[in-house]
Amino acid sequence: MPHRVVPRATLVIATVVAVVAAAVGALAAWRLVSPETPLARAMSLVPADATRFSWTDWAGVRAELGADLDARSSAEEVEAFLAEAFEQDLSSMSALATSAGVMQDELGFSPATISWELLAQSGSGAVAVMGVGDDVDLEHVADLLASHGWSQPDDPAGVWEGGPDVLSGVGPMLTPELQHLALLADEGVVLASDQVPHLEQVLRVVAGEADGADGLAEVVARLEEPLAAAAYDGAYACEHLAMAQADDAARAEADRLLAAAGEVHPLTGFAMGVLPHGDVRAVLQVEDADDAPGDAEARAALASGPAPGQGGDFTDRFSVEAAGAEGREVVLDLRPVAGSYVLSDLTSGPVLFATC
Repeated sequence: MPHRVVPRATLVIATVVAVVAAAVGALAAWRLVSPETPLARAMSLVPADATRFSWTDWAGVRAELGADLDARSSAEEVEAFLAEAFEQDLSSMSALATSAGVMQDELGFSPATISWELLAQSGSGAVAVMGVGDDVDLEHVADLLASHGWSQPDDPAGVWEGGPDVLSGVGPMLTPELQHLALLADEGVVLASDQVPHLEQVLRVVAGEADGADGLAEVVARLEEPLAAAAYDGAYACEHLAMAQADDAARAEADRLLAAAGEVHPLTGFAMGVLPHGDVRAVLQVEDADDAPGDAEARAALASGPAPGQGGDFTDRFSVEAAGAEGREVVLDLRPVAGSYVLSDLTSGPVLFATC
């Protein structure tokens, strides 16, 4: 299906006209992508009740930074890589960042060797799903887990049970999600959670015995293949990105800006990701496709002006390079200002242009 492009509008809005005119270029189309991206595939492996997702394409980050790392790299080399990734806003979505050096030395896998990482969270628990390839020897990982005190499962695809005492005995700063693990060689993934029942629930999804989280597949597909990303379902986005979290003065300013920009509609999904070479894309899904073009114009205007609740203006952080709508999704393509941390700063609220 061809893309519908939001025409360039004359965004003459009394309180933000100068900023919008300077910041918003032609509202452009983007390439239609399949929902079956690596991120969407990873999300399909976790339970359907997951509401928020944090993604890091570690192979992509290593390539982006020119990092030459493998299983023989030292913990110091891995930690230096993580520090560089942090400076480029490429590690903030990871649950493993503070654990990387110890993981490299003691567990046989780390952000230096895994392909990607997805942290999925719901009311019932959290799980880290890690993609592994030839750089990770799962038999060696199993030997290391046994040597550190994890209980080996009877089924090779079962749960290696550890716990806080086992984890603290391995080394400092390990994320609690690493307390219990499953090593799935056939699927090329390692699962980790701080709760055995939740990990067993994930294993049922992987085995095809329970539904995976595919409700945001179209939303994350619009990100294409981000290096780092966050995705939220509508309820979580509307609660945690909403202006309701701001103080009275910021909410009053937001009301004025919203009235000038035009109507926006509640979100049914939200995603933001850092793309290769540094640009950022935000995807905002609304309930009705007929509302998406108007939302694209209004949200582009909001993203080009003051940032109540965040401080300063959004233009201090990024410029809006393009905005458009396809189906129910609004896409804003953003170019960060050097030294800004758009992904890590704007995936927690209040974020005016993501308000419901």
